[in-house]
Amino acid sequence: MTKPTLLVLAAGMGSRYGGLKQIDPMGPSGEALLDYSVFDALRAGFGKVVFIIRHDFEGEFRDRVAAKFEHKIAVEYAYQELGRLPAGFAVPAGREKPWGTTHAILCAKDVVREPFAVINADDFYGRHTYAVVGGHLSRLGVDSTDFAMVGFELDKTLSENGTVTRGVCKTDAAGYLTEIEEMTRIASRGGVIANREEGHPEVVLTGREPVSMNIWGFSPRLFGHLDRVFGEFLEKSGGELKSECYIPLTVGQLVRERHVSCKVLRTDSEWFGITYREDKPAVQENIRRLVAAGEYPPGLWA
Repeated sequence: MTKPTLLVLAAGMGSRYGGLKQIDPMGPSGEALLDYSVFDALRAGFGKVVFIIRHDFEGEFRDRVAAKFEHKIAVEYAYQELGRLPAGFAVPAGREKPWGTTHAILCAKDVVREPFAVINADDFYGRHTYAVVGGHLSRLGVDSTDFAMVGFELDKTLSENGTVTRGVCKTDAAGYLTEIEEMTRIASRGGVIANREEGHPEVVLTGREPVSMNIWGFSPRLFGHLDRVFGEFLEKSGGELKSECYIPLTVGQLVRERHVSCKVLRTDSEWFGITYREDKPAVQENIRRLVAAGEYPPGLWA
């Protein structure tokens, strides 16, 4: 049986949050959040990890990240660059912003040939999450359209230091995705969780809604759909300087068009990540607590 691949969105892992890098140490032996993702994927039976990075970041990434575990799991790379576009399209003058997560995943189509999970490099998803999505992928054929995402409860993914962007999901009685809406300014104020986007009515939320934290399960069949959807995006918005094509919205479109189904999987694990520089101490404390409980060894790759 073919083992699934872990596809890691790492192209934007440069300096952020006032100089803090997403590969900076978070664990007791200098581990980054990404180290825990690869460790958990190995435990869940994944056989390869593919990193989507920028060429100008490759040397630092290989030295500071991949060198720690490339003796444990097969490692490959794909490259997201602004100019990597379908024939007939060009980067508009002045554009510096990447094209988004749909484009990033599409850049890996030549190196991923088996069912695969997609994750953000700078999020912590937890051991059970990888077991759940890995189990789903182990039952997929390479042409399957039975995709999946892991849904986390909204109120467990907020930051105390500002607003967050989340893909808020609706499901049917069987737990399949029916709709996903990108909300860009969600926060809890005075005990009320709401999306408060400028120029739009406030949307009050319960906090129990499943949200996408960009951990997905796909077969290689996805890439053909991404070719089409990203081309449509470029036709409509390719001349803009900041518009992006996001994978949650792309999957939502494919579900509406009935090209695919998407099961919303649930996990016992907690999510945490760094949206703001001020989130770092809480993330480090969460990892310390998990290490103390025996979920992870203090030296992850020792």
